[in-house]
Amino acid sequence: MEFFSHKTNINFMGARKWTAILSAILFIASMTSIIVNGLNFGLDFTGGTEFQVVYKQAADLPQIRQSLQTANFPQAVVQAYGSTHNVLIRVGVHKGLSQQQLANQIMAALPGAKLLSVEYIGPQVGKELATNGALALLVALIGTAIYIALRFEYRFAVSASLALIHDPVLILGVFSYLHMEFNLIALASVLTVIGYSLNDTIVVFDRVRENFRKVRKATAEEVVNMSVNQTLSRTIMTSFLTLLAVVSLYLFGGQVVHGFALAMIIGIVIGTYSSIYVAGALAVAMGLSKKDLMPTPKVELDDRP
Repeated sequence: MEFFSHKTNINFMGARKWTAILSAILFIASMTSIIVNGLNFGLDFTGGTEFQVVYKQAADLPQIRQSLQTANFPQAVVQAYGSTHNVLIRVGVHKGLSQQQLANQIMAALPGAKLLSVEYIGPQVGKELATNGALALLVALIGTAIYIALRFEYRFAVSASLALIHDPVLILGVFSYLHMEFNLIALASVLTVIGYSLNDTIVVFDRVRENFRKVRKATAEEVVNMSVNQTLSRTIMTSFLTLLAVVSLYLFGGQVVHGFALAMIIGIVIGTYSSIYVAGALAVAMGLSKKDLMPTPKVELDDRP
C-alpha cells in the first residue's frame, strides 16, 4: 500500500551534516540533564510502602489523588486494580514515620476506605530492579549489534547500535529535564522503542542492500537516499498509526500510563528520525560501498586429475 500517489525523491543524505549537528546537540543536552538532574526514579526503584484499600462504592481516583496531595503525599501513585472498588496506593520512603504511623495518615486522608493490606518495598529491591533494567538495555543493544552484523555488514551494525543508543538517551533526557517519574512501566516503553526503532532501521538497511545489487553505478549516498524514499510511505503510515494509538493512550489512559505513553511518543518520533539520519547517514560516513554488500562469488574446484 502506497501513502503517496507519486514516487518521492527527497535528498535526505544532503542534510546529514546538519542533522548530525542536531543529534549531537540533543545527545549532549540529554546527557547533561541526566548527569546534573538525574532521573526521578519511581517507587519500583527507590522502595516505599504499598497500600491496598477498598471502597463500598466505585472509587474516585482523581479525588483520592487530590486527598493524598492535601495530606502531604504529592508523589503517591494511585491506581485501580481488580475492580472499581479496589485501589492500590504506593508512597515513597518516609524516614520520620513508622509503617503504622504512615498507614494511619494515609487512611485518615481517605474517609470511607478500608485497609486490606500493607506491604513494604525495601530500597535494596529497588536497586536490584534498577540494575536489572540497565542490564536489559545493555543486552538488547549488544544482541541487536550482533544480529545486524550477521545479517548485513559490520558498518550497519555499528551505525544501528549508535542509533539505538541515541534514541533511549534522548528519551531519558526528556524524563530528566521534565522531572517525570521513571518507573518500570517507563523502562518497558524504552525497551519497546528500541525494538520499534530497530524495525525501521532494518527495513531501510534491507532495501539498501537490495538496491546496491540492482543499481550498479550509483554511489552509496544515492543508494541510501533511494532506499529511504522507497520505504518512506511505509515509514509514515506505521509511525502515524502507532503515534495515533499512543497519543490516545496518553490523553485517555490515565495517570498510571502517562510515563509509558510519553516515552513511546518521543521514541516513535526519534526512532523514525534516527533510522534515516543517524543509522543511514552513519553507514555512509563510515565508508559503506557496494563491495561490502555484494554476495561472495562461488569458487568452483577443478576435479580433474
